[in-house]
Amino acid sequence: MTAMIEITNAEKTFIMHLQGGVRLPVVRGVSFDVNAGECVVLAGPSGAGKSSILKMIFGNYRCDDGRIGIRHEDAWIDLAKAEPREVLSVRRSTIGYVSQFLRAVPRVPTTDVVAEPLIATGVPREEAYAQAARLLRRLNISERLWSLPPSTFSGGEQQRVNIARGFISDHPILLLDEPTASLDAANREIVVSLINEKKRAGVAMAAIVHDDEVRRAIADRIVDVTSFAAAA
Repeated sequence: MTAMIEITNAEKTFIMHLQGGVRLPVVRGVSFDVNAGECVVLAGPSGAGKSSILKMIFGNYRCDDGRIGIRHEDAWIDLAKAEPREVLSVRRSTIGYVSQFLRAVPRVPTTDVVAEPLIATGVPREEAYAQAARLLRRLNISERLWSLPPSTFSGGEQQRVNIARGFISDHPILLLDEPTASLDAANREIVVSLINEKKRAGVAMAAIVHDDEVRRAIADRIVDVTSFAAAA
């Protein structure tokens, strides 16, 4: 198997500067890898550090120690030590991220929100919009809504737009933070199908999923993060 993510002894502590510099250890000794075509699900109770680990992999959180190895353009880069421009380069072409919440510029139409990641990489607009339309239809977003900004949608509709935006690119690594949390059973099944299609395409995925049925449907391996909790 080809490893795409290799994490070794990663550690994160938050410093509360407005609270007299109080240090809040989050995780330590985080070590696991994710191979191409594999979905590794992070499991553990709320507050165990699952989302923090995903954010370290994405480069949102700088880990304090250890290594966050990412296979980027046929070479390894350690995001724990990478310069900001290197982190941005990895995000543009290697790592996609689907969070629990849609963050979009107000008043931008839904089709533009979904197509933007492709357009940013040079895909012609017509093709980008065609791919966006296919995903929006598949995720049951009514065509009458496509010209409206997703900020006007329900929580479940916003999450489906978020999923479409995250899945439209061909990034070799995809991070999923509760992608099905706001969805009904029918739409959860669609997302499970999208995840399994990504796996068949060789995408390496790390996910947080609290729904037991979804976890069983997508997980190739489960990493229990309680062993990494700083208070453990």
